[in-house]
Amino acid sequence: MKKLIFASAAFILAIASVQAQGNDAITKSDKKEIRKEKKEERVALRKQEDNDASYQSKQAFYRDFGDRQDVAWTKSRFFDEATFENNGTPTTAYYDFDGKLVGTTNMKTFADLPVDGQKQINKEYKDYTVKAVVFYDDNESNDTDMVLYGNQFNGEDNYFVELQKDNKTLIVQCTMNGLVGYFTER
Repeated sequence: MKKLIFASAAFILAIASVQAQGNDAITKSDKKEIRKEKKEERVALRKQEDNDASYQSKQAFYRDFGDRQDVAWTKSRFFDEATFENNGTPTTAYYDFDGKLVGTTNMKTFADLPVDGQKQINKEYKDYTVKAVVFYDDNESNDTDMVLYGNQFNGEDNYFVELQKDNKTLIVQCTMNGLVGYFTER
């Protein structure tokens, strides 16, 4: 009788073992497929994250400027950028790696420059035509330096004037006191 019970138990274990091996084979195949799908999802998410602004920057923007429907987000080499209309003026807000506001830019006119800056530009760059005037408003509570036109500068409120002569474009920096200096060339 004992032999019969042991034989039956051995037979049941053998059958269970065969079924488990069959299930393991299916499970291994499924696991490979699941791993492949997860990897594809991670790659797609990484690509999306590389082109999209961070969650922290977006949340900081909503705290800084409110819930706006007209915001367009881009991710540049240095900052997350939110472009929107602020009191009817196209504005771009720049957020650093930590999602903190670095500053904003908006378009101005030559007449918005300090008078001393206008005089100096008219004198030193009289052969140039003013293409655009950009005002950079620094967030004084963030020490991150700003990068405009591919050049880094200390974060201070400044105007940047694009001047063109023939195929040459110069960008000059004008301080709030009207001091003008060469910034870069395009």
